[in-house]
Amino acid sequence: QVQLVESGGGLVQAGGSLTLSCIASGGSIGHMAWYRQVPGKQRDLVAQITSGGLKDYGDSVKGRFTISRDNAKNTAWIHMNSLEPRDTAVYYCAATLRRFPSPCLVASKYPDWGQGTQVTVSS
Repeated sequence: QVQLVESGGGLVQAGGSLTLSCIASGGSIGHMAWYRQVPGKQRDLVAQITSGGLKDYGDSVKGRFTISRDNAKNTAWIHMNSLEPRDTAVYYCAATLRRFPSPCLVASKYPDWGQGTQVTVSS
């Protein structure tokens, strides 16, 4: 089973930047992704990245967030710029050992999840 450990969350002012890290262990990871969730709402895709480096982003973060990964280190990052109060959420790292022929955008296809890290953006 894949284990994921996130770090890097915290409190930041609007307009600031933050980078979250996710270290995976337990296998050769296929797709990795970041999701976020606020209380009472569904978990939304922030970004995903394939093992080959193909990236996709949720509409609300395009142009502000960048996902990256280092396959040798089984680590993924989400670099968040121009943060806004609406970005406040618990951010989760997700991973799958499978390698789909296209970017994996569906949360249910990720069997492994981190514990989540809180990001709070103050106005």
